[in-house]
Amino acid sequence: METFEGNLVRLDPIDSDSESELINSWFEDGEFFRLLDERLAKIPTVENTKEFIEKINKEGFIFGIHSRKDLTLIGFVGLGIINFYASEAWVGIAIGDRGNQGRGYGTDAMNVIIRFAFLELNLNRISLDVFEYKNWGIRSYEKVGFKLEGRERESIYRDGKWWDTLYMGILRKDWEEKRIAVN
Repeated sequence: METFEGNLVRLDPIDSDSESELINSWFEDGEFFRLLDERLAKIPTVENTKEFIEKINKEGFIFGIHSRKDLTLIGFVGLGIINFYASEAWVGIAIGDRGNQGRGYGTDAMNVIIRFAFLELNLNRISLDVFEYKNWGIRSYEKVGFKLEGRERESIYRDGKWWDTLYMGILRKDWEEKRIAVN
């Protein structure tokens, strides 16, 4: 698998042997896990993290997000549940270290993975889900071109309140129109 670059990040295949320990350390931050998944935070072992990476690579693609500035691993992004018959996939992303959150890395990485999905894999549709309280994530996805397609009402309980899970998607034709408009 090759490397893909954006303005701020470079996506490289994750080496599950050398990078699993760092990725696993992010799960020790309860807030990281809380934002990533609706399940109760249960810190995985390094072996669980390796299995997670290898499973996604068997079903799809997972890349490490590296800062172009110093090539530090700062997160991961993956395309999973790829259905080549329907020409669609699900995308997930996480920026591990809080110091790197809110700096545009996630939006840039999402732009790169979407470009990969549409141009390299010839997919037509990419979907994701996001918790309603992740306003910054929703704004980032909208910048890339994702549109709200639906919601699962009161599906997650956090901070003493029920929140919706939002479902968003982007079609290749919408992405191409946005790309032409920018250039």
